[in-house]
Amino acid sequence: MTKHIQQDRLAKLTTLRDSGVLPYPARTPGTPVPTAKLVAKLEEQAGQSFFVAGRLGQIRDFGKLRFSHLTDRSGTIQVGFERDRLSEFWPNRKLIEANDIVGVQGELGTTQKGEPTLWATEVTLLTKALRPAPEKWHGLTDVETRYRMRYVDLFANENVRSQFIMRSRIIREIRAFFDELGYIEVETPVLHSIPGGAAARPFVTKHNALDMDLYLRIAPELYLKRLLVGGLERVYEIGRVFRNEGISTRHNPEFTMLESYEAFADYRTIMGRVEGIFGRVCANVVGSYELRFRDATYDLTPPFPKKRYCELFAEHNDGLDFFDEAGVRARAKALGIERPELSHEKIANDVFEATVEQHLDGPVFVIDYPKAICPFAKAKDDDPRIAERFELFVAGMELGNAFSELNDPIDQEGRLEAQVKDKDDETPSEVDYDYVTALEYGMPPAGGLGIGIDRLTMLMTSSDSIRDVLLFPLLRKLQPDEEVVVDGAPDDSAS
Repeated sequence: MTKHIQQDRLAKLTTLRDSGVLPYPARTPGTPVPTAKLVAKLEEQAGQSFFVAGRLGQIRDFGKLRFSHLTDRSGTIQVGFERDRLSEFWPNRKLIEANDIVGVQGELGTTQKGEPTLWATEVTLLTKALRPAPEKWHGLTDVETRYRMRYVDLFANENVRSQFIMRSRIIREIRAFFDELGYIEVETPVLHSIPGGAAARPFVTKHNALDMDLYLRIAPELYLKRLLVGGLERVYEIGRVFRNEGISTRHNPEFTMLESYEAFADYRTIMGRVEGIFGRVCANVVGSYELRFRDATYDLTPPFPKKRYCELFAEHNDGLDFFDEAGVRARAKALGIERPELSHEKIANDVFEATVEQHLDGPVFVIDYPKAICPFAKAKDDDPRIAERFELFVAGMELGNAFSELNDPIDQEGRLEAQVKDKDDETPSEVDYDYVTALEYGMPPAGGLGIGIDRLTMLMTSSDSIRDVLLFPLLRKLQPDEEVVVDGAPDDSAS
């Protein structure tokens, strides 16, 4: 069916060209008015002439009268095509069909049933579509096809389009939040000579001119903190980071991270910043502090509760002490996650992730992590085994990570050297001594924050998978003999 429809459309394309109609003109004959604006102010604007542009939906043919809905990014409005108003267009009307992109000049009004309608007085073909849109009632529903053909998914599914517009609004509100606090937005390198700033396996690339390996950044942290040394006391960056890890409903190898650093602040200050971000997004984008996510309701009204890491560890592991090495290794073995080559602290954190995180419905700040798993966080004055670090959890999903930043260069160098010595495939292979040198020039006390924009958007849009909030998630490459096919409905305008 789809192949037959494409052949029909190609024939119409040829006919249009032969008749002197440009199927892909270089210019649009006017500045389009958003359709939503016309619908919203219908009563006061009725009878006036407007120009709109967008994609046509299915066409209903009643002989001397035709109807279709035109969709742009703001919404949809019905367009009425009358023979008496369109003497030049009418003979070629069946060459313009559903899924074509058109410009329409027309008079705003309604039908007899009161539906807002733009009665066309001039129609201009802007793009001839050679493939049909997905069938009207079933739409584009196959999940993998939707991800592979997001360009179809966006125009075929209004809720998907709205979701990505909402993502943009979330990022805009985050920027406004930091800008109003006197932060400056910066850009730091994506290609790093040493992977660092987080525990993850990097993607490796090659710089030919310098004959050196480079790494796609796994975090911008160490460059942003260099800026604190340089006197830029409040900085943030929203950008792509890359981690060579598995794919799941929470993980994509390429994702968007917010990181911010504030001089003369600590992790308690940053808790307030996180509550401010969530409150602002809930109020200005979602319109409510109560959210539905994965069949549960979450109240994001600040302040968020706080629970200590080691207390949670003991609570969900029969009173086991995080610092009890023998007990931790036995627990990991019982859970089937034992990795003898790792330090007991890393094994203990694996146990935490396996036994505790699923119970963190939240919103909740998990605070005061063991220092041994926090190479960049400052230790607490009253207990040097514990670091001033927190993570925010909602629905068992970690959404943010923050520290009172370590600014002691001697301590930092020792921790980085220990991290490399205790190396696994997710830790840096060498120490970033240039970062240590920067600290030796003096970095003020500071609080730092990282928030995964994609997970935040999942929560705010009630999306079950991270792929639903990425315009183009990573997918396996299709084989040469594979083809993604979207079955379209035959255009009833051809009758």
